[in-house]
Amino acid sequence: MDAAATYGFDPTYGYDRDALLAVGLPPRPRDFEEFWRDTAEQTARVPLRLDVTSLEGSDARQRLQRVDFDTWGGYRIGAWLVSPAEGEPLCGAVVGHGYGGRDAPDFDLPLDRVAAIFPCAPGFNLSARPDLPATSDRHVTHGIASRDTYILRPSVAALWSAATALLTLYPGVEEGLVYIGGSFGGGLGALALPWNRRFVRGHLVVPTFGHHPIRLQCSSVGSGEAVRRYHAAHPEIEWVLTYYDAATAASFIDIPVLVAPALADPAVPPPGQFAVANALRHRELFLLSAGHMPYAEEASEAAALRASQERWFCGIGS
Repeated sequence: MDAAATYGFDPTYGYDRDALLAVGLPPRPRDFEEFWRDTAEQTARVPLRLDVTSLEGSDARQRLQRVDFDTWGGYRIGAWLVSPAEGEPLCGAVVGHGYGGRDAPDFDLPLDRVAAIFPCAPGFNLSARPDLPATSDRHVTHGIASRDTYILRPSVAALWSAATALLTLYPGVEEGLVYIGGSFGGGLGALALPWNRRFVRGHLVVPTFGHHPIRLQCSSVGSGEAVRRYHAAHPEIEWVLTYYDAATAASFIDIPVLVAPALADPAVPPPGQFAVANALRHRELFLLSAGHMPYAEEASEAAALRASQERWFCGIGS
């Protein structure tokens, strides 16, 4: 496959492996940490108004429920909850989704006897609202004129509230709570993990929202292209983006994270992914040849990554 011909640009963006591993952090606002800690504290004070509905599942070994709860900013979040049909779960997981949304939970996670919650970000699927966009290009610029109204803020808060909902229903998994997210969910996870001490381990795959100054220079086929074009007409949003940089946030994460960035990716520019990976204090790195595109080693790398995930989470909660 000639990726440059397919996409009209080189999905490596001219970075080789060594250059990617050398990508550093962007400048950050002095009150970055204060902004996010304050958001987390505000979210913790929001009553969940938790609603639980039993659903018919396709796997008799697992219980399937829908849960709805409130989060920061007056948003109502819908999520799926999957747990063992018999006995108590040993661990818990909050699972983020990509920017295509989520229309079903994943019954095949790399953890044993897990209670897993799959929240939908504000605007998507179970969290749809008439006033919120449900496509990545419109969602990623919604409210972007202000750091206080940007849609990524309640999207991050929804992950914290999902953890609270999960622990309310299954308090026994408190010592074994993990986060898993890829792409959009990877970037949100990096933004969420530093400010919530309940998570003990994380896993981020091809995370987005890393190093916005570089992202704004990169054409792509992903949500970053919508931000790049919006920025061209509204350069003042660059200040807002400094508060939503996943690489900056990753530098504050103090739990172990298995991170899988890609060397080539037409949707999420690799230097942004590696900015997140490089910023992590306690990481295990799994390099992917590519992300968001087909490639020859895709099946074998997926199998190897799955093995790494199972090892990474082995023993959590037991």
